[in-house]
Amino acid sequence: MGISSSVPSVSKTRLERGISSSVPSVIAIFRYAVVTGANKGTGFEICRQLASNGITVMLTARDDKRGLEAVEKLKQSGYDNVIFHQLDVADSASVESLADFVKSKFGKLDILVNNAGINGVVVDGGALSGFDKNVINEWAVGVLRDVENLTEEKVDEVLRKYLNDFKEGSPETKGWPASMSAYIMSKATMNAYTRILAKKYPNVVINCVCPGYVKTGLTYNSGALTTKKRCRKSCLLSIVAK
Repeated sequence: MGISSSVPSVSKTRLERGISSSVPSVIAIFRYAVVTGANKGTGFEICRQLASNGITVMLTARDDKRGLEAVEKLKQSGYDNVIFHQLDVADSASVESLADFVKSKFGKLDILVNNAGINGVVVDGGALSGFDKNVINEWAVGVLRDVENLTEEKVDEVLRKYLNDFKEGSPETKGWPASMSAYIMSKATMNAYTRILAKKYPNVVINCVCPGYVKTGLTYNSGALTTKKRCRKSCLLSIVAK
């Protein structure tokens, strides 16, 4: 889960680029947030907690019906500062549409929570204990921990090496995770990429948060943790980061 706070014109997508220019002073005192993949689970709870802190929240989802139903549910709970906008993060036209909406409606974006994800496996709770414990390939650990010299090309190199060993049927013998290897590697490289972005854009606070093995649809409700408790850290980082 990626979190950007106080987002000016700095990131790669149009949603994160040009939406903060010419901000009218009359809206400067208000804060606006976009949460992706937010019609249920952790995204929904993050919307609720951000809204409870007085932030205007744009709840986004691929499916209009589910997104509107989620917003209505929040409004029935007293959160009138939540609105819906359709968003498919894998569709550039959809991203452009949201960026145009934010720019014309609010003139700026303060918080972006990249919560949307695609599930391909049933997750084992033990897989969420962190890459330091799970990724034991010494070369890969050395590359990903070398924050000062870390680059996108080096992260790609780690992934290429992992994929090559995986295709050859030898991931375990090469020091890669024995179980849930693809999932663990995605977490490890996401952490690394977040470090790269944070260094590249020093004026934007960029964090990466793993809420843990939460009971949501993504984990087929087999998680041991509640969304209310585990989303607090994500919201805290979004709100207080300057």
